[in-house]
Amino acid sequence: MSGPTAQPFLALINANKGIIHKVTKMYMDNAEDQEDLFQEVVMQLWKAYPSFKGNSKFTTWMYRVALNTAIVFFKKEHRKVDKTSLPEHIDIADTTDNDNKEEKLAYLYKAVQELNQIEKALIFLFLEDQSHKEIAQNLGISEVNARVKLNRTKEKLQLIIKKNGYEF
Repeated sequence: MSGPTAQPFLALINANKGIIHKVTKMYMDNAEDQEDLFQEVVMQLWKAYPSFKGNSKFTTWMYRVALNTAIVFFKKEHRKVDKTSLPEHIDIADTTDNDNKEEKLAYLYKAVQELNQIEKALIFLFLEDQSHKEIAQNLGISEVNARVKLNRTKEKLQLIIKKNGYEF
């Protein structure tokens, strides 16, 4: 990465890298795969950066590229999530430690692994406090469709959390 556009690009990536990390956690369940996906997203953002015209906020454009990259990466790698059991290193929440935010976040990301690619994107954008209109724009669907799909996905996620015995 060199040239006149590299510095502004790198500054934007550094300022918004949390978005990429959240996407990688939504789509990949282990650190190595998350790092591979992170690198792939940054590479795709770099390739697409010359086409960014500023018609939308950088973060809106970044969401779209990151989510599309994650979906393609996920399909290309033929990753399959084991939906029958939890890995041994995940403990069910200790009732004396219900305020442990990191543990709850880990359970949420583990539950999200059971969603399909579009459902993951919906939950990610919802967790990023995007409006139904913004979600619809990012996914290329109508606002009504975004609202309906999001509600169904939230219900499905609640069932997964309950099924796996996660405590929230």
